[in-house]
Amino acid sequence: MKIGERPLIELKRVSKRFAKELDFSAKIARRFGVSMSEEVVHAVDRFDLSISRGEVVGLVGESGCGKSTLGRMLAGLLTPSEGSIFFEGKDLSQLKGREAKEAALKIQMIFQDPFASLNPRMRVHEIIGEAPKIHGLIKPSELDEFLNDLMVRCGLDPSYKFRYPHQFSGGQRQRIAIARALAVDPKFIVCDEVVSALDVSIQAQILNLFMGLQYDFGLTTLFISHNLGVVEHVSDRVAIMYLGRLVELADTEELFDNPLHPYTQGLLREIPSLDKRRIEFAAIKGEIASPLNPPPGCHFHPRCPIANGYCRSQQPVLKEARADHLVACHST
Repeated sequence: MKIGERPLIELKRVSKRFAKELDFSAKIARRFGVSMSEEVVHAVDRFDLSISRGEVVGLVGESGCGKSTLGRMLAGLLTPSEGSIFFEGKDLSQLKGREAKEAALKIQMIFQDPFASLNPRMRVHEIIGEAPKIHGLIKPSELDEFLNDLMVRCGLDPSYKFRYPHQFSGGQRQRIAIARALAVDPKFIVCDEVVSALDVSIQAQILNLFMGLQYDFGLTTLFISHNLGVVEHVSDRVAIMYLGRLVELADTEELFDNPLHPYTQGLLREIPSLDKRRIEFAAIKGEIASPLNPPPGCHFHPRCPIANGYCRSQQPVLKEARADHLVACHST
């Protein structure tokens, strides 16, 4: 990001908690003195992140760490419990009327399962063309030509636009989902595990398509994935998330060459490589803790090989350990 340039997206101390209220029997039990309390899932915990225009930021972490929840908050599908999300310098929660509508169109999300995210009762031309038509982005007389051009750019045959989603392969359905997101001329896209449900050979095609469209449309992207190999291929910077918290953030090359957080180091050791073919791989010890009852201090300390007493009681602050390399660890 250039000096003085405002980020396109900025998250400030964003948290998301899901509370399960007590059912009737639990409320009765509590009245009789039984210790009962609501279950609260701490999905995202005071998360800070800025994304510049035209940048691709990869968000990586194990399943259950809060990546998708964060993406859904950015896309407006979930409301933060605390904190603020800014788009072009404006707090999304404070926007009303026309401004709120325009911001909603400028931020789009592409989901993991292309079959579940497409309406099976709608034909492709309706799936892609509905939003730009309803919002007046395209004149009715120009819609057909617009659809044909967009489908070609996304690697789809325009003659198939009257087919239903079930008549396409998984890779083709994901191309349809990408075309739907691009149809409203977005500025920011959240990609949530967009290739994880596809065959490896198809993954490469979709990633290459995405990178081409990223350049052509001047998109800014949060690319969510558990696959560090994929993230390394498409991202300018990489953010590492553990149990709702940001633990490391750096340029892609810097993070892969010089990982500082023990969790990041563990993730990178698990990536297969020709240079490591004789190394015996070992997964990170233990399992990710429950977000219902996250550990005190550093959330990673129960699995960390270098944790000490301070790690078990004090939450580490995200700090700059090297130039443009942030890490939340007491040992750095």
